[in-house]
Parts: sequence; structure tokens; C-alpha cells
Amino acid sequence: MSASDVVARYGAAAGAGDMEALAATLTDDIVWHQPGTSPLSGDHSGPEAVVAQLGRFMELSQGTFALETLSVTAAGRLVVTTVRFTASRDGRDDLDQYGTDVFRVVGDKIAEVWLIGEDQPVEDAFWA
Repeated sequence: MSASDVVARYGAAAGAGDMEALAATLTDDIVWHQPGTSPLSGDHSGPEAVVAQLGRFMELSQGTFALETLSVTAAGRLVVTTVRFTASRDGRDDLDQYGTDVFRVVGDKIAEVWLIGEDQPVEDAFWA
């Protein structure tokens, strides 16, 4: 299975809200690097922590968090996606940004993810 196929399987599971299938795409020692200074920021290790992180996005946005993949580029075991992510929260301006997600794939699972948004201070304020 190509690295792009692995990331596509992850994306399909995330899009379907199937957290069990999503967790199955992650290595046991995955590290999710969430940038910024919000309560969601930091490194999250292990499939359970990654699933919990995604759950926090949904919880804080009252289920409105959405991610659209615009393009996928692979170089060996690294896959880069350009994305648009949106969310709403009561009493705050809506979040609507573009970004880049970088995945490191080992075998047929994702071992590491780095997220890069276009305006980190705005994203931090939204999640704070």
C-alpha cells in the first residue's frame, strides 16, 4: 500500500466519523504535533490521544469542525496534504483557514503528523 493510500484511508475514516477505523490507521507510537498556544496545542502520543484530540475539535466546535483535503503530494513515506478547515463556536468568529498537514508513514500506518495553519494566532484564539 502506498503512503498516499494510507493517508487516504485515514481521511476516509475521519470523514465518516469512524474513530475505530481511524485509530487502525495509526501506529501504536504515533505522535500528533498540534502547533500554537491553545489548550489543544502540543504533542499527542498514541492512537487514543490522537482520537481524543480529534474529539476535542468536535466538542469545542459543537460538531461543526470540518476538514477538506484539496491536494495530496507524496515523496516516499512522507505525504503532504493541503487542506481547508472550518469550525464555529458560540460567541466567536468562525474559523476558516487553509493549511498543510504532513504525514510520516511507516509500513501501512501513520507514525507522525504535523499540522500547519495559515494564521496560527487566529486559530489559537478560536480554540482558547
